[in-house]
Amino acid sequence: MKMQLPQEDGSLLAYHVKGEPVGLAVAGRAFNREAYAAAHVVVDPIASGNSGRTPVVIDWDATLAFREYLWSHGFKVAEAMDTAQRGMGLDWPEARELIQRSVRHAKTRGGGIACGVGTDQLSAERDYTLAEIEAAYLEQLDVVEAEGGDVILMASRALARAARNADDYLTLYGRLLDRASRPVILHWLGEMFDPSLAGYWGSATLSAALDTVVTLIAAHADKVDGIKVSLLDPQWEVALRRRLPASVKMYTGDDFNYADMIAGDEHGHSHALLGIFDPIASVAAAALERLAAGDVSAFRSLLDPTVELSREIFRSPTQYYKSGVVFLAWLNGHQEHFSMVAGAQSARGVAHYAKVFQLADACGALRDPNLACERLASYLRVACGISV
Repeated sequence: MKMQLPQEDGSLLAYHVKGEPVGLAVAGRAFNREAYAAAHVVVDPIASGNSGRTPVVIDWDATLAFREYLWSHGFKVAEAMDTAQRGMGLDWPEARELIQRSVRHAKTRGGGIACGVGTDQLSAERDYTLAEIEAAYLEQLDVVEAEGGDVILMASRALARAARNADDYLTLYGRLLDRASRPVILHWLGEMFDPSLAGYWGSATLSAALDTVVTLIAAHADKVDGIKVSLLDPQWEVALRRRLPASVKMYTGDDFNYADMIAGDEHGHSHALLGIFDPIASVAAAALERLAAGDVSAFRSLLDPTVELSREIFRSPTQYYKSGVVFLAWLNGHQEHFSMVAGAQSARGVAHYAKVFQLADACGALRDPNLACERLASYLRVACGISV
């Protein structure tokens, strides 16, 4: 099949669809890396509207079905994270219900799940004391633990504003870790994902921030399962990975360099907690299965081609990557529409979506190429008047 794909320069590319999907769901898949897929939510586009002012209504059947899809490929689910538009349209009341429903559903399916705990019930319109920020964290932590879910301690916009120095982070996070009933995953999200988090850990320099994180983990290693690092610069992840206690895992959140980070080097490797695993689940699962079997070459041959797709989805402004994730969910038949919380599908343009389609096809991430072509054609007709 041939498609006319719009390009950034305004031209059209005559693209011949490869149409060779990679990977199928396999029960009992074994990985030798912990692998969390941060999952998106499916909105009800009619009940929610797209203005961002109407309360979000989630399509629970489609949302939970997608989590089953991820579990069927061997992944654990990272729930209510930024991939679910947490802090970009999905507010705490909706996130709380998402956590409760997903954890309960995971128990019926035997699926692994960990949930984001943050402070997004606090208003962005005012500043808060450290005590108020701690209370907000604890409210959310209690919700997750009451359901029996594992905790991912997310970075806090309110804390980034309130903290005066590294000691404020060490004190507050230390108190949270003491309160947690079992080990948690820390989450270091860079400012490219959320500009409000600039200077997190109390320093404008990443080297000093890394020292603070190492100090925190060393003091509470028994309460830290691991840390996810999303800085899109492998040098910092590798540097931190080599300084972690043996019991603490490094979870790569580097959607530009995850293949290298997961493969590792002579000093160790990273596990994974990635938004890109949402749209490339079938390919990534097949790759991770080959890695667990000791076939590093096959792992790289499957996963390396997905990196170009991920770099396009997560390109600057990186916080809008969710639109590419949901676009592929629609192309792949996981939902019947391309609508997002707060109308976020408008964050990228037609040339970007055409490129996402092209790169997904190239790496085998379109699980039903005929359906994907039909849906892309309908999108291009409406969005820019292209008939294919």
